[in-house]
Amino acid sequence: MAVDELDTRILRLLLEQPRTSVREYARILGIARGTLQARLDRMERDGVITGTGPSLSPAALDHPVLAFVHIEVTQGHLDDVGDALAAVPEIVEAFSITGGGDLLARVVGRDNAHLEDVIQKLISLPGVVRTRTEVALRERVPYRLGPLVEAVGRAARA
Repeated sequence: MAVDELDTRILRLLLEQPRTSVREYARILGIARGTLQARLDRMERDGVITGTGPSLSPAALDHPVLAFVHIEVTQGHLDDVGDALAAVPEIVEAFSITGGGDLLARVVGRDNAHLEDVIQKLISLPGVVRTRTEVALRERVPYRLGPLVEAVGRAARA
């Protein structure tokens, strides 16, 4: 789906002021509310906008330890292990990957001992061969899409 300059202005505004009303977004952008709503609906339908909920902090929820766990899976069990990972609340996201392992999970814990307990739970899942864990020390670049939206907007103007 092609994103044009107006779409990128809308996306930038959504990122910068996520709690503003559609009416206020339209006013700021100088466009009709119906135009804005149609653009938002299209971008949601096309998968550009994937959510509208708040961004939560695991650390503020008493889970300040962050680790990335590489999980090696027995051939033919990737879907089963993926389903089992979804039942572990401390796994905040997981991806199928190439390279050193089959899955990569972002895991949070209350402390290192709790993280170890979660990893032990993962190791005991049927189909898991081994895990390799890397503990994050400090976030250097927070999750962000603003610079990407800016780059897409520059390309749309060119």
